[in-house]
Amino acid sequence: MLVLPEAITHVQATACLNVLLEAARAEQGRTLLVDATALARFDSSALAVLLACRREAERQQRGFAVMALPAHLRSLAALYGVSQLLPDAAAPQPEEDAPAAATAGDDSV
Repeated sequence: MLVLPEAITHVQATACLNVLLEAARAEQGRTLLVDATALARFDSSALAVLLACRREAERQQRGFAVMALPAHLRSLAALYGVSQLLPDAAAPQPEEDAPAAATAGDDSV
């Protein structure tokens, strides 16, 4: 699990991203999980960092989810139209949690 720091702003974004990407490459498992519990101070750079982590997960052909994303950052993601790219770890992930038969006829997605 990747753990975000207390602050991700333009000042910290590059260094934070470098550390997270290195950790992501060392992580094992089907899903790259990011814990945002400690994140209290951020700007839109935090979204860029999270989206870069998602791209790394996709490059590794892994799932991606974010745990405890602050409400304000989730609102910012919605404003920018990227909230669907930052799935909540608490929400079931179709490829991991839902049985194939339950999703086969579901055309609501």
